[in-house]
Order: sequence, then C-alpha cells, then structure tokens
Amino acid sequence: MATTDRQATTLALAHALSAAERGLAVIPLSRTKLPALRSPHRDDPAAPACHGECGRPGHGVYDASTDPARIRELFAATPWATGYGIACGLPPHHLIGVDLDTKSGTDSSAALRELALRHLFTIPETVVVLTPSGGRHLWLTGPPDVVVPNSAGRLAPGIDIRGAGGYLVGPGSRTDHGHYSTAPGTAHLTPAACPPALLRLLLPPPRTPHPTAPSTGHHGQGLVQFVLAAHEGQRNTRLFWAACRAYENGIGPALVAPLVDAALHTGLSEREARATIASAARMTGHRP
Repeated sequence: MATTDRQATTLALAHALSAAERGLAVIPLSRTKLPALRSPHRDDPAAPACHGECGRPGHGVYDASTDPARIRELFAATPWATGYGIACGLPPHHLIGVDLDTKSGTDSSAALRELALRHLFTIPETVVVLTPSGGRHLWLTGPPDVVVPNSAGRLAPGIDIRGAGGYLVGPGSRTDHGHYSTAPGTAHLTPAACPPALLRLLLPPPRTPHPTAPSTGHHGQGLVQFVLAAHEGQRNTRLFWAACRAYENGIGPALVAPLVDAALHTGLSEREARATIASAARMTGHRP
C-alpha cells in the first residue's frame, strides 16, 4: 500500500475516533464512499438477509460503533479505508443528514430556501460538511421517537435525506473524488434540532396497521441473536434497531421478554433495556 494511502487510513481512523467521542457511531469507508468491509455472505447468494445477526462484521452501517476498541478493529481489518461513515438515526443524536447535491444541475440550496419560505421554517446554525463536488451536508438531529427514512430527491430535486439505516461521509475522509471537510466556523457546533415543519416534510404518510400472527418465528430469533452479538458501544443501538424491526413486523409485544433477556446478557440493565424497547415502540407508532 502506498504511503499516501497509509496516511489517509491513519487520518481517517483519527477523525473517526474523534467523531465517536462526540457520540457518533462510525464505520470505515473505501475511496468509493462504500463500506470498506465486504459482506461475509457475499459468496452465498441464497443466504437470508442479515444485518449483523450473524455476529461478523461486514454489514455496512449496522457495524457502526462508538466504541474506540471496536472502531480500531474495523479499521485494522480494512487497511485500504481512506474515510469513514457516520450512521444516521442512532442515539444519542438521532442524526439527520440533508445532502444538498450539485451534480444534478439544480440549485439545491435555492430549493431548500424556497421550501423554508413556503413552510415557514429556518435552517438553524449547525454543522456543515463540504463535499468534493461542491455540495453540502447539513447535520440536524431528530426526536428519539421519530424514524426519518432515507430519500433521494423526494423533498426537492438535488436534496437527498440520510436517516435511519443511512450514513454520511465524515469530514476528513478522502475519496476518489476528493476530500470532505467541515465548513469554516461550524466544526465546533453541535448538530441542531431539525425544525418541526421540516421534520414533517421528511416523514412518510402514516401506514395503516395490519393484523399479524403472534408467532415470532425465525425472524424473531434472528433479532434476538442480533442483540446477543452486540459489542460494547453497540448494545443500545442494536437493541433499539431490533426492537424497531420487531414492532414493524408485528412481533414486538411477543419479543419484549426475549429481547430484554438478550440485552441483560450483553451487560445492559433491565431498566435500560426496557426503556430502549419502549422508545422503539413509540417510534414505530405502538404503545409500549
């Protein structure tokens, strides 16, 4: 590996650890902006969908962690990484990324200003990351009981949203297209709360719940295993994600006790586990 690549990896790890100190869960990225670790299931096309329940790394944003030891392990396994991704939608910040793109030929900044005038909100002073293409990433935070989905161009042409299950390229990353950096005067800021009027625009219409069978089945067992495989620094995040999926699939109430037991095995207290599961229930529109 060239000296410049080694330096880029070292710098990316340093920036990733700094982000983790701020409570932002991170993963290593390659020069293509994709997760640097390949899926452990890549050679098995018949393998069921896995978001890390198998306990091995290589599941993209689901590997994200704030634990320094875990982050060092991920970067040690990917010496070709030159950047890092910041997972969105996770506690404590519940980050929402507003990606103002320039590649589409539209003025995304003007489109956002027009939306703000039409819906009576202002974008608060917050962290802004400059992209190599001349775009900008605005960092906002959402309420803990709201799931903001990812979208591309739905809000307006050239405006993409990074929410739950998505990630933002972190400042200090180097890619094939250039360097990501924090806009002058914003590095010291904490991500600002998303204006309520803008948050409403980011959310999909409420879905009508459908009755489902009470059996948890194999999917429920997989969610429990996903929690059991959590490393320190991932325990609340994995429990929250698993509980959200359980409630979305109609097996939330039946899976509360198994998820609590799994969380206790990872080192969480029963109070922490039940609070996290209750938060997931509220976020997915259910009564805890």
